[in-house]
Amino acid sequence: MRLWQRWVAANAISEMVGLGLTFALIGAITPRLDRLSGALPILAAFVVAVLAGLIEATAVGWAQWKAMRPWFPTITLSSWWRATAIGALLAYILGYLPSTLMALGAETTQTTMAEPPQAVVLFLAAALGMVGGAMLAFAQWRVLRRHIRGAALWLPAHMLAWAVGMPLIFWGLDRLFLMEIGLRFALGLAGLLLLTGAIVGAIHGLFLVRMVTDNVKQKGVKAWAAN
Repeated sequence: MRLWQRWVAANAISEMVGLGLTFALIGAITPRLDRLSGALPILAAFVVAVLAGLIEATAVGWAQWKAMRPWFPTITLSSWWRATAIGALLAYILGYLPSTLMALGAETTQTTMAEPPQAVVLFLAAALGMVGGAMLAFAQWRVLRRHIRGAALWLPAHMLAWAVGMPLIFWGLDRLFLMEIGLRFALGLAGLLLLTGAIVGAIHGLFLVRMVTDNVKQKGVKAWAAN
């Protein structure tokens, strides 16, 4: 299970670093956008959030490539990073588009958006995770399919992983924002992102190990992933 262990560790650390820096950048820039008027702050915040996703994509893409390299020596860093970045941008657009459209509607009608019950939020987060996970997986699948059979498993792997991971992030952030911004908040956020990255990596990592093991068995040699 060496591949799985490397994969889980890579995803946990890279999500903590990448997503943590992404949130930090969004949090630092978004308040400054209030100086703009009308719908411009909403649109600018949307662009900042989407582009900030490249930070997470870079951290995760590099860490995943490093973890999988012994089993996939023909996959280049540039191809894996590009696939991860494209998938992340699409997922971020999808993730921020509904709230952006709602905010634009509220701005137009001069009304206040009501926050839905937490159960609804978590359900929507799971649905968002499934769709966003599929987008991220699709771009990476286009790379994997050239190097391994059965790469189509990568899509349900990410859909399942992020259907679990996204509600966890929403639930954790909801509780963290009850705290004052400070050291405890930063440590709590780091722990939340580390845990989420580990859980997400553990889920789609099992699919990755399954693909590698099946391919090696088809060649009649000992499964690398079991070493």
